[in-house]
Parts: sequence; structure tokens; C-alpha cells
Amino acid sequence: MSSRASPENQTADAVLMIRPARFAANPETAASNRFQAAVPADRGVAARAAREFDGLAVALAAAGVRVHAFAGARDADLPDEVFPNNWVSFHEDGTAVLYPMLAPNRRRERRRELIDALRDEHGYRIAHVVDLTSLESRGQYLEGTGSLVLDRVNRIAYACRSPRTHDLALAELGRVLGYETRAFDAMDRDGHPIYHTNVLLSIGARFAVLCSSALRDAAERRQLIQRLAESREVIDLSFEQLHSFAGNLLELRARAAPVIALSKTALGSLRGPQRRALEAHGELVVADIGTIETHGGGSVRCMLAEVALPRV
Repeated sequence: MSSRASPENQTADAVLMIRPARFAANPETAASNRFQAAVPADRGVAARAAREFDGLAVALAAAGVRVHAFAGARDADLPDEVFPNNWVSFHEDGTAVLYPMLAPNRRRERRRELIDALRDEHGYRIAHVVDLTSLESRGQYLEGTGSLVLDRVNRIAYACRSPRTHDLALAELGRVLGYETRAFDAMDRDGHPIYHTNVLLSIGARFAVLCSSALRDAAERRQLIQRLAESREVIDLSFEQLHSFAGNLLELRARAAPVIALSKTALGSLRGPQRRALEAHGELVVADIGTIETHGGGSVRCMLAEVALPRV
């Protein structure tokens, strides 16, 4: 275990976001992401995605979350740059981690100048950068807090295996960060591997949202539920809610109280008791990002890279 093994806060009070410059459905990710709908593109997709991005950023800022929004790269074809949590994560000891990604065109999303900007322009301390991107040459991928769902308090990294999430890369992440790692297999309603863990699981300070039916192995399912329930209320989702991105939400810290960011699609799929359970843990901050969800195959949580770094 790493020497940097002290607990972290579960939630961050700031996020990094990338306003997409050339958003579109990414053909290089479609084979492994069944949440990415096969719908025809139109000329308005990029403009609608940018407006949806603005709506989420404004809603989070209004709720008291510090939003560090950076412009997308207009001179590069980066259809998924709106999802920065797949290439970087930030930690309370001043660590930033760069991750190995499956799609070659997504690897170009990694922008070290944004990490520098957090340090030089926004007053965060970055002690060191852990670069795992060399694992790409071995075909070992781990797409940030898409592949990983972190219990930061107990230092456990949960991950469902998929073409984008490899056991060896997960083990290396656990070694360098001092996290226990727990891998499992998860399938969608049609029996296909779920591409990212963060569409079926979200861990907040006092709750966890989980589509337990996605874990086909009864022992793995029981162990995961038991471990989560030791310190959190577990809100179980159906497959329909999973495919409506109800698992792809994120708790953050705001000025007055916790907030839980999720999409309009996700909120609309929840039953009354589930919604009330979430509302007991924080203010719901809701954004309509239907274009991003449909064409990009990711939702609100995918758009947010928590900035858990210490301030200088």
C-alpha cells in the first residue's frame, strides 16, 4: 500500500469541466458503449451539446459548487472531450492521475496545460502527477472515474471489467494510490458488459446508488451490497433506470449543504421513494443534457472531474 494512504473526503467542492468544441457521436467508442445510441447526427448536435454543457455548469455554480470550465480544443477532432473524468482524477494529497484509454482519438483529450492551470491560475497544490498512460501500449486500459468508482473515505476502488477496464491496470492504480481494489463483472439487460462502472454505481458520503441486478454473480452482488451498506444507504436501481443514467450521478459539496448532480433523464426515471431517499442526502441539481446522453453515451457524472486537490 502507498504511503499516501490517509482517508480522503468522499466529496469535492470543485469540478473541472470541458465545454465541447466539436461534440459528436464517437465512432471509435460505439462498439464498447451500448449507452451511445445509434441515431443519425445533424448539424445542430454540437451547438445543442454546448448549450447543455452551459446549463449544467450554471446550475452547479448557482448551487455553490466551484466550477472550473475550460474551452474545448477547436483545432482538434475530439468528440468526447466533454467527459474529462475519463482521463484525469485529482486527490487530496495533491496527486493528479492520467489514465490509459481504449479509443485512440480519446487519448488526445489529455491536456496537461489544464492541470497546470489549476495550479497556476486557480491556486491548487499539485504535488505530483501519476502517469499510467504507458499501459495503453500493453492493451491495459482504465478510464479514470468512469472505470473506477472511488470510496475515498475507505480507500476502495470499485470497477466492473470491460474492454475499457483491465484488472492489471486497476491493480497498478491501487498500488500507486494505496487503494484496495474490488473488480467484478456487470452486464446490461441484454447480457453485454457494461462499459463503465459509473453508470451502475455512485458512492456519496452517506448513500450509494447501485443497479445490483447488473451483477450476475450472486456472491459478487451480495458482497458489494454488504460492503456498501456498512456505512451508507443503498438505493437500488432497475435496468430501465440504469439505461436512463440514474446511476450516473455525483454528490458534491456546496456552500450550505451537499448537492447531488444528475440529469433530467435520470431524475425522470426514479420512483417517488428513490427520489425522496436522494433528496434526504442533498439538494438535487438537475440539467437537461439529452443530446450529450444520446450521442455521447454518458451523463452528468461523466462530465465532471472532481477537483479534490488542496489549496495553496
